[in-house]
Amino acid sequence: MKSLRNHFSLILALFAVLLSIQVFNIIERTIAAYEKNLQDNYSIVIVSKTALDLKFLKRSDTIIADITEISPAKVLEKVKKDFKQKNLDQIRSSLPKFYTMKLTKYPSSFELSDLERSLRKISSITKIEDFSKSHDSVHKLLTLFKSVISFLGFIIVAVTALLILKEMRLWQFQHQERMNIMALFGAPIWLRSAVLFRLAIVDAILASILVLVTFFIIDKNGTIETELDLLNINITLFNYVNDFFFLLGVSLATSIILATFIVLGHKEEV
Repeated sequence: MKSLRNHFSLILALFAVLLSIQVFNIIERTIAAYEKNLQDNYSIVIVSKTALDLKFLKRSDTIIADITEISPAKVLEKVKKDFKQKNLDQIRSSLPKFYTMKLTKYPSSFELSDLERSLRKISSITKIEDFSKSHDSVHKLLTLFKSVISFLGFIIVAVTALLILKEMRLWQFQHQERMNIMALFGAPIWLRSAVLFRLAIVDAILASILVLVTFFIIDKNGTIETELDLLNINITLFNYVNDFFFLLGVSLATSIILATFIVLGHKEEV
């Protein structure tokens, strides 16, 4: 019964490690999707006296993805009843060029400052509106969120590592007598340790399957996806092929390392 309890404790410890890893994967995917949404919705407005060329702008800063000219037609349509066509043509010809600029990624505050400095070196550009105040607020919140998640991740990994070390010690005490007896009969070390490695591999597989079942239930529930949809974020919580085999590899590696430590740290009693 005690052996079974220790066996179950190791499965839970591995399950905690794997669950933490997958939660961090989900958070990383969520942040990446949110940044992609910010990137798609974020643009810089530029006013220029002359037409701008995308290739020329990209030489100024590689973060520039595309520029689109803003047509003044809608504005002129509203005021055309107050002006003659000749005057409208003169106004249209005297108006500067307005552009919206898209970037290859959501920029940091430093990247945005560098971009603005590069654009201001172009003599034809007279005005740049990068919405820096709102951008800085969002970027600082995103950076803070990443820092908090990283800190929590370190704490969880540290706690689970201590739990694994505890189970390692329990395994060592549990199998010490059996390994000593086999050593007295001349059994090689690989044979004495076979049971440990077999148990380690079985526990790793069971812990991985337990994580798979957990996320299958979460997927069927659909609550998390609904909450993410409200934020216009669409991500895969658990990829049943890539994520499962990745976690299985982590679980097997952790269990085998655990068993190896037991074998290397074992001292035979004479």
